Amino acid sequence: MVEPSTEDLAACCASRRWIAAVGGRAYPDLAALRAASRRALDGLDWSDVEEALAAHPRIGDRVGGAALEARWSRGEQAAATAAAADVQDALVAGNRAYEERFGHVFLIRASGRSALEMLAALRERLGNDPAAERDAVRRELAEIVDLRLARLMEEDA
Repeated sequence: MVEPSTEDLAACCASRRWIAAVGGRAYPDLAALRAASRRALDGLDWSDVEEALAAHPRIGDRVGGAALEARWSRGEQAAATAAAADVQDALVAGNRAYEERFGHVFLIRASGRSALEMLAALRERLGNDPAAERDAVRRELAEIVDLRLARLMEEDA
């Protein structure tokens, strides 16, 4: 059985509504936990998604601290923070343009992607209309949460 703590869940997704929906119960396995997570994510209002976004650093930012979420973020963004200076500069400029256009941090599942792949996605998504971008953000958030739930279970094993 898997029964993640509120603190562990918050490291996976900072939406209080998501934490309340997923937390406080035991799950037979990771698949059941992920299914509950997906249902909760699908039920979030945009304001709940924005709450989750507020906990995510900009792509390329160096995150400090020893907290679980900070450690995961450093690992997830390793490719961006180790990129060449011109790519890092382009990410900074792209993040700024994105935030001006959409009013929140650019969210992308960084794990498994190179800095150039993230930069290309950022540039492409700058062309989205707000509705399409909200859909993209929700997809990326779901991927990040799924990966973090799996990491949480690995660390607890």
